[in-house]
Amino acid sequence: MIPTPHRTAALAVAAACALTVAPAAQDDGDGGYTPVTNERLRNPEPGNWLMYRRTYDGWGYSPLDQITTANVGRLKPVWTFSTGVREGHEAPPVVNDGRMFVTTPQNQVFAFDAATGDLLWRYARELPPALQQLHPTNRGVALYGDKVYIGTVDTHVVALDAATGDVVWEQAVEDPAVGYYITMAPLVADGKVMVGTSGGELGIRGFVAALDAETGQEVWKTHTIPSPDEPGGDTWPGETWRNGGASVWATATYDPELNQTYWGTGNPGPWMGDARPGDNLYTNSVLALDASTGAIAGYHQYHWNGSWDWDEIDPPLLIDIERDGRAIPALVHPGRNGYLWILERGPSGIGFIDAEPYVYQNAFTAIDPRTGRPSYDPEHTPGTGKPASFCPSLTGGKNWPPAAFNPGTRLLYIPAIENVCTSMEGRPVEYTPGRMFTGARSTYEIRDGADHLGELQAWNLDSGELVWRREFASPNWGPVLTTAGGLVFMGGTNDRHFRAFDAASGDELWSIRTNSGVIGIPSSFAVDGRQYIAVQSGWGVDAQRMQGGLDRFRGERTHVPQGGVIWVFAIEE
Repeated sequence: MIPTPHRTAALAVAAACALTVAPAAQDDGDGGYTPVTNERLRNPEPGNWLMYRRTYDGWGYSPLDQITTANVGRLKPVWTFSTGVREGHEAPPVVNDGRMFVTTPQNQVFAFDAATGDLLWRYARELPPALQQLHPTNRGVALYGDKVYIGTVDTHVVALDAATGDVVWEQAVEDPAVGYYITMAPLVADGKVMVGTSGGELGIRGFVAALDAETGQEVWKTHTIPSPDEPGGDTWPGETWRNGGASVWATATYDPELNQTYWGTGNPGPWMGDARPGDNLYTNSVLALDASTGAIAGYHQYHWNGSWDWDEIDPPLLIDIERDGRAIPALVHPGRNGYLWILERGPSGIGFIDAEPYVYQNAFTAIDPRTGRPSYDPEHTPGTGKPASFCPSLTGGKNWPPAAFNPGTRLLYIPAIENVCTSMEGRPVEYTPGRMFTGARSTYEIRDGADHLGELQAWNLDSGELVWRREFASPNWGPVLTTAGGLVFMGGTNDRHFRAFDAASGDELWSIRTNSGVIGIPSSFAVDGRQYIAVQSGWGVDAQRMQGGLDRFRGERTHVPQGGVIWVFAIEE
């Protein structure tokens, strides 16, 4: 399915409350706010969740163990908060010493007392009235010093005072009129605030930018598509590199020892590979960028000259694994192309270790065991005027929702979509600034005999084996949280449930039906010795669009109510 743009004419709720800063619900003064330092980002206290996936390695793991497999059945809501907006609520609740920061669609930031739910302040950005929003969502804040940072759909980075919500500075990164926008949570590393831009379906040239955390001034900018005079520029014919996509719309992981950040990149544009013969670097890749300079330190392209809209934007998890008696500092990526990729990170580049399909995949015929380069089946590769069906669908075996790793079980937990395929045909398209530049029409299909569409999988990365899986009737759009209490938390299904599983066995131990579908990233934190689980419920964006496509294929109609609510849970006292 080609995403449908949203315009701010549809932002009635947000426009009605487009304030710079809403009055605080309680007087917090300077709030005793604890500044976030480089050391705290490297080694966060167990009770805090200071960034997108809590730690630079991207594990999505909390070392808190008060909530366990034995008592999770007593988990109850302790407070909720309605955000007042529709569409997809995907951001994690980020917590620093009892203060929670949450973003929503339309670029709101809420600050709460994390234990009570008391609202401290609210920031709501005034967006341009004619702004096109292809993906009206936001995936969270970054914290550093005494500031809170957010990227906006009108392509700015805004720094807010963490105690008051006042704007400290804002910096334009690109021009939204030609298709650029930001939905990702910024990454703070090496004293810089780093963001990538969305817009690959609109003919942009992707990049990552680093801004000075104190002033907002640009420090470096690295394009994810090389120009003809740069290494890799010869993989693009003619002028196609100018509008080739390679969006960066998920928060990178970071290795402080190497000082390298790891960014996933999106699909090339237009979608059909025959419109731009060549490998099309660095689309559908992982890029290692030096945090100080932005220099490209290495890359691996998961698939070349892509024709399936398989963005590989989800950054790899940094996990040390063992293979054949060798310790490997690995980059682990459950790909949208349906393969689980094991790469090796190092100071001089990225090496290939292994790749195995984790869902049904029929577009690749082989993976080169030395380089990791796939070979393609022409029957399942669409082209201009050439229809083809392929699996997994253009949504992928896993979309943006991040996987999680538990060091106690040594298992990786993947939120997978299985048995969903796509029929696609390319058509000629010309680039027009700010307009769709996909050049394809597509429909969803379901494999014959399929009895489920969503899965939660647990993989042993040392042995390369699937340990357990749980199946769901609905596709799975649930980001994963795992904890030292032996638990895995995930929503993601159209039945509106948020669930807890035994991390070792996969047994479902607890669930609650929320107001909407849960596609938000769960987090865990502690205040005054009490552990909490927090998540946003609010269906929309690609999960909703996929559901609509599947309903059309089946001749059905599935209603998942929209509207965002922040849910916070703890063990009943």
